[in-house]
Amino acid sequence: MENVERQKNELEFVKKDGKWEIYVKQYLEDNPSRPPNTLWLVEEVGHNHEAKLEVKAFNDVEVFDTPKPERLLKHIIGLASEPGDMVLDSFAGSGTTGAVAHKMGRRWIMVELGEHCHTHIIPRLKKVIDGHDPGGITEAVGWKGGGGFRYYRLAPSLLEKDKWGNWVINKAYNPGMLAEAVCKLEGFTYAPSDAVYWQHGHSTERDFIYVTTQNLSHDQLQQLGDEVGPTRSLLIMCTAFRGKPDRYPNLTIKKIPKAVLSRCEWGKDDYSLRVESLPKAPLPPGQQALGLEMIEKEPGR
Repeated sequence: MENVERQKNELEFVKKDGKWEIYVKQYLEDNPSRPPNTLWLVEEVGHNHEAKLEVKAFNDVEVFDTPKPERLLKHIIGLASEPGDMVLDSFAGSGTTGAVAHKMGRRWIMVELGEHCHTHIIPRLKKVIDGHDPGGITEAVGWKGGGGFRYYRLAPSLLEKDKWGNWVINKAYNPGMLAEAVCKLEGFTYAPSDAVYWQHGHSTERDFIYVTTQNLSHDQLQQLGDEVGPTRSLLIMCTAFRGKPDRYPNLTIKKIPKAVLSRCEWGKDDYSLRVESLPKAPLPPGQQALGLEMIEKEPGR
């Protein structure tokens, strides 16, 4: 009875099907574990006109058609994440998600194939980072600028099928692009030598990689083995070769595209794909550290 008397203003009696039911009113400030409301009013999360004004601040010539207000994204990101968490937006649009996540101290990844990546997203984020974006939630979160971002362009597929259904190297790849892509796949630093034609990259100061579309003969492999010498090793990535690999102790020979196909995963329809290089153990003293270079090509693939 004491509890009922103390909470009588928080109780509501509702008659349903001839029976009385008691409901207890809960207030968010008194119960932080209470689920958030599903009805968000414009006074709290903004509206379309507000969002249009926000995007005009960094591009008033090509105004994005369907921007979202920063206050709406602040509400969503605040409910679903903590500072330092990663926020993913697979359809970046005008970049509102990234801008708000950045101001709220979250890390973020945005994906966008449209041209507004250059006309809207990048200019917007530069203003956010430089502290020149006074709109949106800037004042509410006390944003003063800072941080940075990396911009990557998606490369075309390395392999494609010919008219007979066989996997071949994509014609869009020139020799430099192919060498850089294969170096990354094999865990080598892309660093082509101006003096030695077979040094396209390295994993250590004595381990190198050579990428070619040639069909290498025994004589060519033997010559490469002689040039590499007994104190160094060379991974050769070629389309075909004639010779027994065990005859060249300092050479490892792999075929393209077979070696590339072995690193692909097929038949996956979820997010379990292996899409990152896991950290490796520290290298012994005196060896060069690995560096993964970005492959920057045309978008759309």
